[in-house]
Amino acid sequence: MLITIKEGYVPGCIGRIAELHAKYYSAANGFGVAFEAKVARELADFCENYKPGRDGIWLAQHNGSIEGSIVIDGTKAETAGAHLRWFITTDAIRGQGIGSKLLEEAIDFVQTGGYQTTYLWTFSGLAAAKHLYESHHFRLVHESPGNQWGAVVNEQRFERSAA
Repeated sequence: MLITIKEGYVPGCIGRIAELHAKYYSAANGFGVAFEAKVARELADFCENYKPGRDGIWLAQHNGSIEGSIVIDGTKAETAGAHLRWFITTDAIRGQGIGSKLLEEAIDFVQTGGYQTTYLWTFSGLAAAKHLYESHHFRLVHESPGNQWGAVVNEQRFERSAA
């Protein structure tokens, strides 16, 4: 399967990224409408307020279909760091190195932009994602129970400092 990674918004990406998250996390963790709505609402807000150079969005595509995504939200980068968000791939491309390529695009962007810290929120139990983050020099800095995704999980914050 030939996958291309393209930078920038494309029509339909908000719905498709929300769909990918909703389907994956519903099956894996029982997340429901609250999670899907949160992803769609916050991603739509991000896209409406997107500023080139401050923010980044990369889409893994196959024949025009979005098969993965990653976002850097730079709106609070000066105080909190660049926020890595909406990182996901479909089952069809998982395990082929596309996630690593998406993550490398985001890291290159924050390094070029001079961001000192990049952070992301996730939760325990996602071993492959944790391995990927750690292999790209993110480190776990905080862990506690939370329910921002519509179910109680052990939330984790990973950070990566500028090299």
